[in-house]
Amino acid sequence: MVTGTSFPAGVCWFLVFPDTDAVAALAARARSGGAQEIPHASGRPWLVGRWPTRALRTARCGRVRLAVLGQHAVTEEEAARAARAGSPEAAEERARTWPGSHHLIASFDGRTLVRGTVTGIRSVFAARAPRAGGAHLVSDRADVLAALTGADLDEGRLAVHLLSPGILHPLTAQTVWHGVDVVPGDRRVLLDHDGHLRTSRCWTPPPAELSLAEGARLVRHRLADAVAVRTAGHGLVSADLGGVDSTAVVATAVRGGAKTVAYTAAVHDVLGDDVGYARRTVEDLAIEHHVVPASAVPLTFDRVDALDDDLDTPSLYAVNRHRRMYIVELAAERGSPLHLSGMGGDELFSGASAHVHGLLPRHPRTAWRLARGFVSRHRWSRRTALAQLLDRCSYGSWLERVARDLTLPQPPMSVPLFDWGIPPRLPPWATGRTVEAVRDLIRAQAADAEPLGTGHGGHRELATMRTLARFARHVQQMSEPLGVTFAAPYYDDLLVEAALAVRPQDRVTPRRYKPLIEEAMRGIVPEASRRRTTKAHAAFEEETGLRRHRSSLLALWEDSRLRELGLVDVAALRDWCRRPLAADLESALLHPTVGCEVWLRARERTRGPVRPTHIDTGGITA
Repeated sequence: MVTGTSFPAGVCWFLVFPDTDAVAALAARARSGGAQEIPHASGRPWLVGRWPTRALRTARCGRVRLAVLGQHAVTEEEAARAARAGSPEAAEERARTWPGSHHLIASFDGRTLVRGTVTGIRSVFAARAPRAGGAHLVSDRADVLAALTGADLDEGRLAVHLLSPGILHPLTAQTVWHGVDVVPGDRRVLLDHDGHLRTSRCWTPPPAELSLAEGARLVRHRLADAVAVRTAGHGLVSADLGGVDSTAVVATAVRGGAKTVAYTAAVHDVLGDDVGYARRTVEDLAIEHHVVPASAVPLTFDRVDALDDDLDTPSLYAVNRHRRMYIVELAAERGSPLHLSGMGGDELFSGASAHVHGLLPRHPRTAWRLARGFVSRHRWSRRTALAQLLDRCSYGSWLERVARDLTLPQPPMSVPLFDWGIPPRLPPWATGRTVEAVRDLIRAQAADAEPLGTGHGGHRELATMRTLARFARHVQQMSEPLGVTFAAPYYDDLLVEAALAVRPQDRVTPRRYKPLIEEAMRGIVPEASRRRTTKAHAAFEEETGLRRHRSSLLALWEDSRLRELGLVDVAALRDWCRRPLAADLESALLHPTVGCEVWLRARERTRGPVRPTHIDTGGITA
């Protein structure tokens, strides 16, 4: 049941109800905890939830109701024009031009549309309510729908979250609840008067036709708009200032007139140069800047056995929760209501070398030149690289191979990246039941699964964006109780489109580090930082954190909830945790398992044990 006690203070969520009396009892339960409510034109409940006042813009036009919810600067006039567009789909077309990151929710005489974002940072979930005549409900949090509809935990879907790396379209985007489905970011939801649901495609990747110079101009303008809509009206904002991408966000904010306080976390690695570059940047921008000593920043696995964040899905960020949130907490103490981040920049601006696979039939000379460059730079096996480039198997066939090889050792870091993806593996402590469940789920999807983009490169980029945007959602959910809005503008639809519109051979190259953002920031980011080609890593923090916090990690497996569900062999897991582990593969293999265990325990503390049910292989994402 969704009540005031089910969701701790500070957690934001919304539910969308169809325009039917059949959902009245569910709506009453949803609003019983003091939630806000906006009705359909009929007076029936439409939008119920808890959200910051400045996040919502509404419009009314006859029997039309329209709401924009998220990070945006939509005016009443703009919302009203969309409400007068004539249909839900026409309203959505207008809304797609609005900068920022937001949900669009529209009720046209009882017909309801809900749209999130391409990357899923504004996610949309749907579930059928058996006690409401089979009507569907929609929400931005899967756990809200599960609580209201009485959905049980799906052990098979939870088992998928043990995969490493956890990027496997469409499975790793699914919820862990039976009957609660994620709506892909390229589709809209339409509910009729009775709550019957259908989805339709509303987004496709743009043609990759722009030159680097054209794309850089577009990215520059789109980033300026994305930052401006978030900083408008704030006397002070804060931001991460570390690598190339966060530096671009900070410089854009400052050039746009925002009073910005920047934070840079130092690392123990003597080769880590974030602090040096940050100091050069702030000298030119003349802003308040705080360097957080490496010794002050929590290490990986810090207090991992005592986390209680109210997240709607398991999160890899559990192992680095205190590390990631330390600067956000400092920003909250400083009085910042908004914290800007460079999350998402790697996916947009480093891009996927797998684009070479698609270039090969169309531009063979360019493709072979790029392939040789990537192989040489990363010291990849030429034999393996050639095999991947010549492999023309379908995405479904690749999924079948993934299912077959689930229990093999993880591929080494030196494996070429020209394939559909890095084949994920289950950890050595996965039980036979887990292996069977995940293998069955993958094979059930393989026959009909389609890649997200054109070719290997387009698919890998969008699949990675969707996965990592989920972690930005988790940081936002962690930040809400602090009164801080966490913003990751690189996941905005308009910025994603701008980057993907550039020819891949121009923006993804072994010869330059992130050429698109480098060109876009000419005259915005100080020259000393604009041409930076390095990226800091935190292997020391990972390996030292494991040694220092090993007791907290081992404490997680006492009365393990994953063991109770039959998903892990705790003896094997504890043995793994006692070893000295390399950060890149061995320690990282723990992250998904820790995320699942922490999530189960946190939910149990706030809402009681979850109820497992049978494995579900269906859903909207199939």
